[in-house]
Amino acid sequence: MNWFLDPIMFGKYPEEMKNILGSLLPEFSSNHLKNGLDFIGINHYTTFYAKDCLHSSCVQQGPCVSKTEGYYLRTPTKNNIPIGEPTAVDWIYVYPKGMEMMVTYLMNRYNNTPMFITENGLGEMHQPDSSINTFLNDDSRVEYMKSYLDALISVIRKGADVRGYIAWSLLDNFEWLSGYTMRFGLYHVDYRTLKRTPKSSVQWYKQFILNFTRFEAVYRSTS
Repeated sequence: MNWFLDPIMFGKYPEEMKNILGSLLPEFSSNHLKNGLDFIGINHYTTFYAKDCLHSSCVQQGPCVSKTEGYYLRTPTKNNIPIGEPTAVDWIYVYPKGMEMMVTYLMNRYNNTPMFITENGLGEMHQPDSSINTFLNDDSRVEYMKSYLDALISVIRKGADVRGYIAWSLLDNFEWLSGYTMRFGLYHVDYRTLKRTPKSSVQWYKQFILNFTRFEAVYRSTS
């Protein structure tokens, strides 16, 4: 994240990046530099451990071990224990504290530039032989959203300038390399007829927004 945001916000690459890539990095002139960003958009679903592979041995191959990715090992486990509850989507582990940690980090590093959570949600794997009710009763998605929104509210209360939150996604849709095999929607989509049916998470999320809006009004009037 710093590799992208530091040049925009500070006009230079972070020192760790310079140490690894050195002269491969371009120099910035005054014509290149912008005055920061209006806001920072954050897509967040899960959290991983990171192990330094520059000064320690990393025998395992995997994401991020290359020079251009920073010589670190990304892994969801430590001492064979997962960082959070595994889910049907193999790269998502439920770790709500990661939301708070990430927003806090951005708040401190980039002078609390306004932030939007542009994606957050839980996916399920599509099972062609399953009944629609299997997907409509999405209690695991409700619990996921509850825990991540609680973490987000906590860091907002501590001063993070978070202006908005966008659930991914409104509808089941085409998910990049996973195509139609993964469902993130609050609304179920029958891919044959395109009929849209609200899942349990829709009613919960609607009620959450109503309650939060009322709570915010009371909170602001008394603070």
